[in-house]
Amino acid sequence: MGTAVIETNHGVVVLDLLPDIAPETVRNFESLAKSGFYDGTLFHRVIPGFMIQGGGTWGTGGPGYSIKAEFNPKSHLRGTVSMARAVDPDSAGSQFFIVTTDSAFLDHQYTAFGQVSTGIEVADKIVNLPRDSRDCPRQEARILKISVSG
Repeated sequence: MGTAVIETNHGVVVLDLLPDIAPETVRNFESLAKSGFYDGTLFHRVIPGFMIQGGGTWGTGGPGYSIKAEFNPKSHLRGTVSMARAVDPDSAGSQFFIVTTDSAFLDHQYTAFGQVSTGIEVADKIVNLPRDSRDCPRQEARILKISVSG
């Protein structure tokens, strides 16, 4: 099992990656992280009591491709990391979200690929930032760098 360290301007979140249940998704995430794709991007969507979402260029784009969904048995418990997507289940690219509360209604609809091992309090801080009517935080929540190992 690999790990990912997400350095933000609000603190550090460490993830345990789960290649046994989402191998292609983990491979994609690791590749993007190693290439520096995530460096400087924002957590552009925050919904208190639910999740923080980031990993896209200015919150709108992705890497220019999409990957197939890898729905799996992992339940979306607090701290689960999953791929964001559009309506098409196979439309995920780079954007991901971290649930800050148990969210089992997402199970088998989004590809879970990691679990926060330390730093959930950083996600809690980000999810509670003041936001606008489009759920964009009014205070910057920036991903400075994502490092992967293992």
